Amino acid sequence: MRIASSPAYLDTSALAKVYVAEPESAAVEAAVAGRRDLIVSDLAVSELTSLFARRVRTGQITPAGARFLYRTVLRDVVEKEFRSVELTRSVHREAERLMMTLGNRLALRAADGLHLALAAAAGARTLVTFDGRMVTAARALGTFELVE
Repeated sequence: MRIASSPAYLDTSALAKVYVAEPESAAVEAAVAGRRDLIVSDLAVSELTSLFARRVRTGQITPAGARFLYRTVLRDVVEKEFRSVELTRSVHREAERLMMTLGNRLALRAADGLHLALAAAAGARTLVTFDGRMVTAARALGTFELVE
């Protein structure tokens, strides 16, 4: 896996692979190591927190492990390991426009539309995702280089 264009937006499916052992985690970790052009959103952090909680419910990690992962993510965002992009009113309107434009042909969920709008608002040239719906939507837009 290689991220060629900069900056790169990591959606939740990609960000999860940095913090939780999943298929492709090693490849993602190698691709993002030492980079300072990676963008994440608070939406991704919230969705990742939901993933941690789900893993606790299913017994895959302990509550203490989830708290450690959560603190680590927050520390990395605060300490600028990642650039952050804000979820603003204009990002919501752009996501809604995307859903109205693409929604008649694609199953574009609200969070998908928000991630795409956040990536655009941050000036990302690359979208890193492992979500099939996001890949389909990003291809339909044709505005991002995809790393999947």
